[in-house]
Amino acid sequence: MRKKTNNFREESLNYHSQFPSGKIQITPTKKYSSQRDLSLAYSPGVAEPCKEIASSSKKAYKYTSKGNLVAVITNGSAVLGLGNIGALASKPVMEGKALLFKIFSGIDVFDIEINESNPEKFVNIVKSISPTFGGINLEDIKAPEAFEIERKLKMELDIPVMHDDQHGTAIISGAALLNAIDFVKKDIHKIKMVVNGAGAAAISCTKTYKQLGIKSENILMFDSKGLLHSSRTDLNKEKKEFSVNNYPILTLEQAIKNSDVFIGLSIGGILKPHMLKSMSINPIVFAMANPDPEIDYNLAIKIRPDVVMATGRSDYPNQVNNVLGFPYIFRGALDVHARVINDEMKLAAVYAIASLAKEPVPEQVNIVYNKKNLSFGKEYIIPKPFDNRLITRVAPAVAKAAIDSGVAKNPILNWKEYKEKLLDRMGYESKILRMIQNRAKTNPKKIVFCDGEEYNILKSIQILNEEGIISTPIVLGNEKCIKRLMAENHLDFKLKIIDPIKEENKIEYFSKILWKRRNRKGLTLYESKIRMRTNNHFGAMMVDQGESDAVITGYSRSFSLSLRPMLEVIGKAPSVQKIAGMMILLTKKGPLFLADTAVIPDPTSEELAKIAIMVSNVVKEFDIEPHVAMLSFQNFSSEISSKVSKTVSFLHEKYPDLIVDGELQPDFALNEFLLASKFPFSKLVKKKANIFIFPNMESGNLTYKFIRGLGNIQTIGPIMLGMRKPAHVMQMQSNIEEIVNLATISVIDAQIRN
Repeated sequence: MRKKTNNFREESLNYHSQFPSGKIQITPTKKYSSQRDLSLAYSPGVAEPCKEIASSSKKAYKYTSKGNLVAVITNGSAVLGLGNIGALASKPVMEGKALLFKIFSGIDVFDIEINESNPEKFVNIVKSISPTFGGINLEDIKAPEAFEIERKLKMELDIPVMHDDQHGTAIISGAALLNAIDFVKKDIHKIKMVVNGAGAAAISCTKTYKQLGIKSENILMFDSKGLLHSSRTDLNKEKKEFSVNNYPILTLEQAIKNSDVFIGLSIGGILKPHMLKSMSINPIVFAMANPDPEIDYNLAIKIRPDVVMATGRSDYPNQVNNVLGFPYIFRGALDVHARVINDEMKLAAVYAIASLAKEPVPEQVNIVYNKKNLSFGKEYIIPKPFDNRLITRVAPAVAKAAIDSGVAKNPILNWKEYKEKLLDRMGYESKILRMIQNRAKTNPKKIVFCDGEEYNILKSIQILNEEGIISTPIVLGNEKCIKRLMAENHLDFKLKIIDPIKEENKIEYFSKILWKRRNRKGLTLYESKIRMRTNNHFGAMMVDQGESDAVITGYSRSFSLSLRPMLEVIGKAPSVQKIAGMMILLTKKGPLFLADTAVIPDPTSEELAKIAIMVSNVVKEFDIEPHVAMLSFQNFSSEISSKVSKTVSFLHEKYPDLIVDGELQPDFALNEFLLASKFPFSKLVKKKANIFIFPNMESGNLTYKFIRGLGNIQTIGPIMLGMRKPAHVMQMQSNIEEIVNLATISVIDAQIRN
């Protein structure tokens, strides 16, 4: 887990306050540039859909955003671990929930914070605004009011309503429980279960477990006052359902002895080691208190190697994460215009999630989590949040259950087409970046930054360090200057500072290595020592000699001046004739890979082919099929652009399985419909091009710089292709985001090479 520091607090506040404030905004979905557009969007054109909806309320789904709009509603009475902080203070959390809805399932959200603690009045307010929405997600409302509010709204509204704090955890943990029981080969009908916690989530979870086959008589539930027992007079309606009368009043320690399953939705550390030892063989422990589980994961598996364990934390296996459920449950419910989210739909989600964990894991997921072969077992009983298959498995399962149970107003007829539309809704531009960062965190590497006396570099290192992307940060430069810069900007983190000028022993050692390699190219030992006193040569030699895993430079000097020391010291890989530079653009169409944008001024036909192959190999590392467009200023006109034409012919002959074509103008390469209509014979027809090879560096670099200047597309790079060891040169004066992205790629580069 990330260490929470004052720097992190300040950065969190800056993150939420930077312009525009908050995390979400409203953006138009239709054209609005002309007067005619505006007359259609508003008066007088808007009157026509209004009249259609007035004649039939179902048409609201056709003419408005209702069918893709969810309200995330709270009164702020039970926010995270902060308690009853009030409606306004809960708004950042609700905006965060809106963000998750959007990035995982493409659902738009209005967050609504209602300053009302009276359940009846709260219900009336929500009912009054419900016509706006296709669904309502209740959030962070304390029990027992949450039960009453959800129950009344489900009865009185004809759109899906779900309190995710209750049902989200129940659905995800239910899927995990099914698989855990299956893995340990026990009979679900004979399982003895102890539940510690009796709030909204615990009640809902246990109800779900009963629906899955756990017997009521085999469940013992505890709240903060002890066992839910029929002799107690302080139990509300929800708790009474789980009170027992055929047991003595046991303590948690007594109850857990010989039990098969422990479910924790309570407080950290309450499950003691001796209690875990007393459980039956192959115990199942879901310690879901956050951030501190009921028992530490590492301690638990040390005490009981046979335990199957899940937590709410992302840094341990089997994270019970609600994001596996609610985006896709609402997606399926919205798409069939469901009147309600019923038990059949929730159970369909449970079984869909559980089933997915037993299927072969795509290489993309293995890559993200830096695993070799994720497969069903005690450390993988539920899918990972970044598994792209979730939306095409869970949403259709929920939609089908809605149809079969009779609550769908808009049945789906073509399921294949529906699944394709689901994938089109995903926001790939941020997803690939999250996947890259998540993969880097699994095995952080040591990086040396040559421009240590720059604020943007130090701030980027702080972010990378706190995120756990890099292990030992190393900066080169004047120690006093760097420490002063850190103090002036309140940057408080540990790093290793090296001033090459003062490292006489290292300079002596490094310079001899460089001189031996380049003395036949005219380099003297004296000149070698001079070069080794520069940050770039020194940093490159640290990587060359294994003192760092990667080097990053280029912030304060031109690209060519920064690249030269990397080539002199590290050089190209043995099988590579020339290195190349690649940029990644993160767009709504998915990641686009551009090359060569940085190194080879006028590549030959052979060099273009090798660039295409190098980029294709990188793209495959992201588990993306390469679709290569060889760009030119003419379409399929070999007389004019013979270099590109020869490249394509060579690639078709030598790499027949590679999807590549050209010569193509960029607009044709990007527009699959335009390409298909004019050149139906192209290998890129019905294949979205994702790799763009430019005929020369000038065209590639200008294109990238133009796009970067627009400022609305995230970029990563330049990424050096063909270097013997990880060395990357950023654009001069890169911003913090660009530095963090390039450093993250550098970590993955080092991971792959190792």
